[in-house]
Amino acid sequence: MNPELLLASRSPRRAELLRTLGVAFVVVDVEVDETPRSGESPPVYVERLARAKAEAGRAASGNALPVLAADTTVVCDEEILGKPADAADASRMLRRLSGRWHSVFTGVALAGAGLATVVVETRVCFRELTETEIAAYWASGEPADKAGAYGIQGLGGALVARIEGGWSNVVGLPLAETLTLLGREGIPHALSAR
Repeated sequence: MNPELLLASRSPRRAELLRTLGVAFVVVDVEVDETPRSGESPPVYVERLARAKAEAGRAASGNALPVLAADTTVVCDEEILGKPADAADASRMLRRLSGRWHSVFTGVALAGAGLATVVVETRVCFRELTETEIAAYWASGEPADKAGAYGIQGLGGALVARIEGGWSNVVGLPLAETLTLLGREGIPHALSAR
């Protein structure tokens, strides 16, 4: 099957979610500075990064195909919790999320005939975590490359007590909203007429 889309993301989780939608795609590697700007709100931050990644993917590919990009961040008390620097940083984040609600924002951008974006928020509540659980979770290796130091699709799902909103958004690509963007651009997917 010939690709219909380029995915500007290194995330295997995003690629797997996009495969779920039945889209034929190829990954394009892009570099974008992910430093938050002073005073930038989390929704604006993820939308800006998704847009920048889509535009970088378009430039790298010579506008050969539409480019889909996304950026996900975890936010607690208005602080963006990125990927942990080390075990101490991951432990700090997990202690902060323990027993509390936080938000996960994903910005999605599709650069095709134009540039369309959407930002999705999901609220997540962690159960109370013990220090033993936090240490064991870090030792599993799972949180090392994930925003907020957890992955809901793996062992980190056991840390979650409740969720309000889309599960796939927390993983890194909100499926319903992405499907809408693809449909508007006329990109074939599993739920479209072929």
